[in-house]
Amino acid sequence: MMSSILEGVLDEELDKELGYSKYDYRNKKTDNSRNGHSKKTMHTSYGDMDVSIPRDRNGEYEPQLIKKYQNTVTQDMEEKSFLCMQKE
Repeated sequence: MMSSILEGVLDEELDKELGYSKYDYRNKKTDNSRNGHSKKTMHTSYGDMDVSIPRDRNGEYEPQLIKKYQNTVTQDMEEKSFLCMQKE
């Protein structure tokens, strides 16, 4: 469940970076676009989990939630994810 929340936030970050949402091609004002996902294994206090990190064609997207080369989820991220799960 926590990986779903993290993936959703990462997708929103990419939307903001590119300036358009995933299926909103009419408002696309850039030559950059989505280019799939890469898998990353994150270590948490609950165990390991796989997260799909979105990519862009030009390689300009730098994720802010989970930085490059980061492989652990901070306690703060775990607590926020837990609170989101309780609201659903």
